[in-house]
Amino acid sequence: MAGMLAHGPYAEFAVLLIISALAGAIAVRLRQPVLIAYIVVGILVGPAVFGIVTAHDQVALLAEIGVTVLLFVVGLKLDLHHIRHIGPVALATGLGQLGFTIVFGFLIIALMGKSLMEALYVAVALTFSSTIIVVKLLSDKRELDSLHGRIAVGFLIVQDVAVVLAMMTMSALRGAGDDAMLAVAGHLALRLVGATVLMFVLMRYVLPWLVHVMARSQELLLIFAIAWGTGLAALGEVAGFSKEAGAFMAGFSLASTAYREAMNARLTGIRDFMLLFFFVDLGAKLDFSTLGGELWPAVILSLFVLIGNPLIVMAIMGYMGYRKRTGFMAGLTVAQISEFSIVFVAMGITLGHVGVEALGLTTLVGLVTIMMSTYMILYSQPLYERLAPVLGVFERKRPFRELAVERQGRAAGQPDIVVFGLGRYGARLMRQLRQAGIEVLGVDFDPEIVRQLRHQRLPVRFGDGEDPGFLESLPLADARWVVSTFPQWDSNRAFLHALGEAGFKGRIAGVVRDDIHGAALGAAGVERVLNPFNDAADYAARAFAAEIAYEDAHRADAAEAAGMQAAGTQAAAPALDA
Repeated sequence: MAGMLAHGPYAEFAVLLIISALAGAIAVRLRQPVLIAYIVVGILVGPAVFGIVTAHDQVALLAEIGVTVLLFVVGLKLDLHHIRHIGPVALATGLGQLGFTIVFGFLIIALMGKSLMEALYVAVALTFSSTIIVVKLLSDKRELDSLHGRIAVGFLIVQDVAVVLAMMTMSALRGAGDDAMLAVAGHLALRLVGATVLMFVLMRYVLPWLVHVMARSQELLLIFAIAWGTGLAALGEVAGFSKEAGAFMAGFSLASTAYREAMNARLTGIRDFMLLFFFVDLGAKLDFSTLGGELWPAVILSLFVLIGNPLIVMAIMGYMGYRKRTGFMAGLTVAQISEFSIVFVAMGITLGHVGVEALGLTTLVGLVTIMMSTYMILYSQPLYERLAPVLGVFERKRPFRELAVERQGRAAGQPDIVVFGLGRYGARLMRQLRQAGIEVLGVDFDPEIVRQLRHQRLPVRFGDGEDPGFLESLPLADARWVVSTFPQWDSNRAFLHALGEAGFKGRIAGVVRDDIHGAALGAAGVERVLNPFNDAADYAARAFAAEIAYEDAHRADAAEAAGMQAAGTQAAAPALDA
């Protein structure tokens, strides 16, 4: 191993990736988030233990890019239309939990003897829950579309916005004294106004055209997304904010485009890969000489997060008219701190606001709460059944808001049929279904087709049907049918696999052009196989047969009428002779 590492950074990266893959496999086996494994790997390969990796600058650069991609993806999910419909419960719960955790967390940390700035940073860090972990766990349990899942995603979005605002505020306080706070606030407000105007101009007049041009190639769209995110991250740092704030705004500026789901799906794997280096770098930089003194504070703060955060969520949701089960299930999703918490405190060290002790404390709390909350979410139902008798205090006698949700039933506009591939056949099928009064959604990865159909006011999405990450963004939960018009068997095979990964339980139909393709789809479980050529030929044959039968019947009727007329004429002739 030592001889291999002597060959330089490339060999070190190879060893680092191999060790990370093995540690990740163990974490998955233990049903733990892989980020825990990556932090442990960083500790092991760093100078504190074995000192295997010495390419710290390269790892740190990749770590910064990982954080940039992470915040870009978060901004990409904040569609303005979705923000308007988050609802009062998500906003009230998100803000209520933020306020509760900051105030009481600050008091607890200050009572531990920490400085006021360190108490503020760590208290703010304790408010952020891991969107990545929560969404992944809820998705694995098929609860993302449940009532508590939708509410949880809503207040996680509120938290994501809050962390970016906190980063922007703290970065603006770089080197400012107490007497300069007012001036700093004024400069921050001025920069925010300037950034808002710039984003408005870009989102209104530049980005729609630019993204449409880039979307002609899936690979080019991916490169553009990363370039846009890193470019605005660098610009954000130059403008006096931070790279994190710039990356978030880059994603947010593209969130209202038709291509955000496709970009998000393509970036997910890159985000996870690049974040590996952030957590490895974090583990390598941990100073164990400071962690020993942070052990008991970490235990106290971990209990505060594991118990206090869910309680405040349950209290707010119960007051707003939700059942105790819904409040409990949603509350468990905030029983941990996130990767944002560590990023936030790490930024504070860079700005000179706090020392490495704050990062060590936050990391320890993160390790404990992420591990514990993972099990709490995975086994939420058994846990609820045990605690249900004492949770009645968090439920009104009449949970009016949840009862109203149940009366609404199926959400309006949810598609009954989703058509993938909007060529001549798929687009016509979609129009005919719409004319028949059936809710239908179309999907295609050709930006020109998507734009044309959108101009016709048809509900279409841009994206790759073979990408499981993209399929998870579609409203497939209530869809009765999915129709694939992909012409190749390889594409359909990948599509069927992606549907299975996304948890689709409805019926599937496939459009084919030959019997071999049809037989392959049937063997793969496709319930209905449509062959346009055979169907058209069969329809034409039936039409011709009906036409000929009609003509034959008409001729027979005419011949019979003529025969009867002739017979009548012959019968009348003798009478005239007489």
